[in-house]
Amino acid sequence: MASTTVSLMILIVILSVLCVVECKYMVYNTSQGIVPGKLNVHLVPHTHDDVGWLKTIDQYYVGSNNSLQGACVQNVLDSLIPALLADKNRKFIYVEQAFFQRWWEDQSEAMQNTVRTLVSSGQLEMINGGMCMHDEAATHYIDMIDQTTLGHRFIKKEFNVTPRIGWQIDPFGHSAVQAYLLGAEVGFDSLFFGRIDYQDRAKRKGDKSLEVIWQGSKSLGSSAQIFSGAFPDNYEPPSTFYFEVNDDSPIVQDNVKLFDYNVQERVNDFVAAALSQANITRSNHIMWTMGTDFKYQYAQTWFRNMDKLIHYVNQDGRVNAFYSTPSIYTDAKYALNESWPLKTEDYFPYADRVNAYWTGYFTSRPALKGYVRMMSGYYLAARQLEFFRGRITGRTTDSLADALAIAQHHDAVTGTEKQHVADDYAKRLSIGYKEAEEVVAASLGCMTQSSPSSVCKNPIPKFTQCPLLNISYCPPTEVDLSLGKKLVVVVYNSLGWTRTDVVRIPVINENITVQDSTGKVIVSQLLPIVNSTLTVRKYYASAYTGESPSVSPMYWLAFEAVAPPLGFSTYVISSGKISGKQTSYASDGRQNDTIEIGPGNLKLIYSGNDGKLIQYINKRNSVKVSMGQSYSYYAGVGFDSDQATGAYIFRPNGTSFPIQSKKIPLTVLRGPLFDEVHQRISSWIYQITRVYKEKEHVEVEFTVGPIPIDDGVSKEVVSQISTTLQNNKTFYTDSNGRDFLERIRDYRADWDLQVNQPVAGNYYPINLGIFMKDRTTELSILVDRSVGGSSIVDGQVELMLHRRLIYDDGRGVDEALNETVCVLDNCTGLTVQGKYFIRFDPLGEGSKWRRTFGQEIYSPFVLAFTEQDENWTNFQVPSFYGMDPSYSLPHNVAIITLQELEDGSVLLRFAHLYEVGEDNDFSVLATVELKRVFLNKMIKVTEMSLSANQERGEMEKKRLVWKVEGLNGKQDSLLRGRPVDPVKLVVELAPMEIRTFIINFN
Repeated sequence: MASTTVSLMILIVILSVLCVVECKYMVYNTSQGIVPGKLNVHLVPHTHDDVGWLKTIDQYYVGSNNSLQGACVQNVLDSLIPALLADKNRKFIYVEQAFFQRWWEDQSEAMQNTVRTLVSSGQLEMINGGMCMHDEAATHYIDMIDQTTLGHRFIKKEFNVTPRIGWQIDPFGHSAVQAYLLGAEVGFDSLFFGRIDYQDRAKRKGDKSLEVIWQGSKSLGSSAQIFSGAFPDNYEPPSTFYFEVNDDSPIVQDNVKLFDYNVQERVNDFVAAALSQANITRSNHIMWTMGTDFKYQYAQTWFRNMDKLIHYVNQDGRVNAFYSTPSIYTDAKYALNESWPLKTEDYFPYADRVNAYWTGYFTSRPALKGYVRMMSGYYLAARQLEFFRGRITGRTTDSLADALAIAQHHDAVTGTEKQHVADDYAKRLSIGYKEAEEVVAASLGCMTQSSPSSVCKNPIPKFTQCPLLNISYCPPTEVDLSLGKKLVVVVYNSLGWTRTDVVRIPVINENITVQDSTGKVIVSQLLPIVNSTLTVRKYYASAYTGESPSVSPMYWLAFEAVAPPLGFSTYVISSGKISGKQTSYASDGRQNDTIEIGPGNLKLIYSGNDGKLIQYINKRNSVKVSMGQSYSYYAGVGFDSDQATGAYIFRPNGTSFPIQSKKIPLTVLRGPLFDEVHQRISSWIYQITRVYKEKEHVEVEFTVGPIPIDDGVSKEVVSQISTTLQNNKTFYTDSNGRDFLERIRDYRADWDLQVNQPVAGNYYPINLGIFMKDRTTELSILVDRSVGGSSIVDGQVELMLHRRLIYDDGRGVDEALNETVCVLDNCTGLTVQGKYFIRFDPLGEGSKWRRTFGQEIYSPFVLAFTEQDENWTNFQVPSFYGMDPSYSLPHNVAIITLQELEDGSVLLRFAHLYEVGEDNDFSVLATVELKRVFLNKMIKVTEMSLSANQERGEMEKKRLVWKVEGLNGKQDSLLRGRPVDPVKLVVELAPMEIRTFIINFN
């Protein structure tokens, strides 16, 4: 008892002394920096603000619809500034420019100047810097570049700074293109992320290789490698260090006059967490990501507690804590002058635990994915036409640029958002398209009546376009030409080389003819529009336009159009005799013979007995292979398991189930341009297979849906292409439309894979295509949008085309991926229409088609229509050449940006389309003559970083050169294009190189 009394008295004395010291206004010492010899804990305050997910981007910004999620980005930024001003040692990083720019526009000039001061001092750092934190699986590299450029140029303009750090903390797996193209090539010194496979993370924790030198491109090698780090456990703070107002972590309570005083306890927790992370991290520097989704809505609660932690932890002395940023952390790692492990290729696929592969989102919301890709190609062309006419204030492509940028978010094009948010993305794209459509129409109107150098404000020809042409809805072409009207079609080619392709438009007249600008009759073909297409047309045109079509066209008119590089040709359609004959053949499935289709070198052989494809023959290159094509579906695991299939996660319940019957009747339509095979695969799948006379690939057009779920089973529909190729578990998929990466079934190069999902765990994202090969032959398949795909068994490739699911997968969206489309009170499951393309080549020859035709898929012809009652040749400029008429770009180079900026300068990008060693002819240095591209109009060419926010030379001087383990300081010296001579103005591009310029004209 006496001992207890003495102890109590001692405690009272201690508390009394503490009260003398502590129980008054407290100034916390937050001035600490790096201390050599100690474990340095870099506290990085941040918020992760999804540009749409459970709420729309606007709802997240203003803080509405909080029944879904209590999140208000406006509050974050409003409370952040005074919190930083309260202590000059505090720091914060901000990422999503789509939100920041909204907030910036609402601020007073005084507040803007205050923020500029915070940015200049380093207290507030803009990192990543794009409009959103884009996805890395379902995004195309051109879109990734565009949305990053929008953010980076704004930051440069307003703050005169260039972001140094890549901060892709939430995307669901990470691409090689992100590392080298959207990392090193935009001037980043490091790249940090949160999500890697749980098996990979465990292995990397064990051997301290979470932080690596990532070399994403074998073509660019060490010249585009980057220091990269995966966080130990996602992108949040250690488990008990969340300090939002409503978080349940213990605050640092240092007022001894109040109950729950816990300073030493909190310091001990901090030290323990720091030492735990140090055990899996190389060097004496670790980073704590102090924040997570939509945190800092009341910033003072975070900073108050971090102030106390820094103060008391440093008094304790066991570790050193301080406010930091990823830039400071990167510089500290670099200053160590150590060597780091090398990482190549990518971080796909991603699983966060057993049976939970995030590979379903590669296909989720395929209609939205298709819309994004279509708008992306259109935006590229629209910017070119805007440049040729001249940028007009008040009518620009900027709205489409913003909508596309937001759509690249990792819960947008991924298809992992709530339905009302997906609708919001589509609405923004539609609004952006309508404004860009006016730009395109006005530009073409001016360009057909005068030369580009002339001033044109009110174009006489009024052009219209058809964004719903894919469902055969095109009112401008559905006019009666028998009364003497003429329909003029302008065909614009946004590629840098002359292009020939077949144009297909719906018409109501049977007796029509097509002529080019010289009056020459063009070979054309008339095909009946089948009931399946008309059904989709009627329903979806009503859903999209709000009114039922008044006309039902009877035919597709097809004709072959030729357009010059960056130019257009014009064609006139009028009453007359069709120039091409059309024949049809129907199979009832009772024949025993074979059916051959294809008017050119390529032939497909079908079985007359069951209507199935059996052989592919190319007479030109002597390729002859057995081939089959079929549809199946995976039944998704439901809610009664430990993990359901859902918007993010693909978890099939075993192998796929075949959909089609044993016999599939077919109808063959033959013509001078192409042959078609029509097949009703099931009551909800219709397929048209085309073989063109002048092309050597197969075009498969599919209509899938509504997927039936009356049986209570989630279904994920795949198309499987079967061959006899012996690919030995190996296949290749693209990275964001650029490099092709080798994939080996049930294998990971970085760790010993424990296979628990043999299908989902072997799925990869496909944006451009997938191919496989054996000792003699290559099979290539290209796609028109992002999909998931794989080779699950040797000799076979499968693409997932559509998903309709019944249960949520428990990753936060809290909504089943069950898309419906409604007309009035009638709602049905989503029907998806799309295409993929198949070709076989002798070994080593497939890349030419993959690269060249892949670019044509991304950049289809832009079609515009106008009616004329007079002789249509009153166009002053029936054909337009954007470049020297005798010049075109090499076929291994694409022009991916041609855009007039607000100040009158022009943003220009060229991309080499081939990798090192990919093709004997095209994997070589390519040259572009700018004088012939711009007809000698240039006065100054400045090479820029990829995101055009700094000069390339300046970026190269600042680049950190990292050491790689095992290389002893030796780095490869791969080819790069030389600087542009200011007189000769010739651009050189090495394989996979993209070069960016600002052009100033007279």
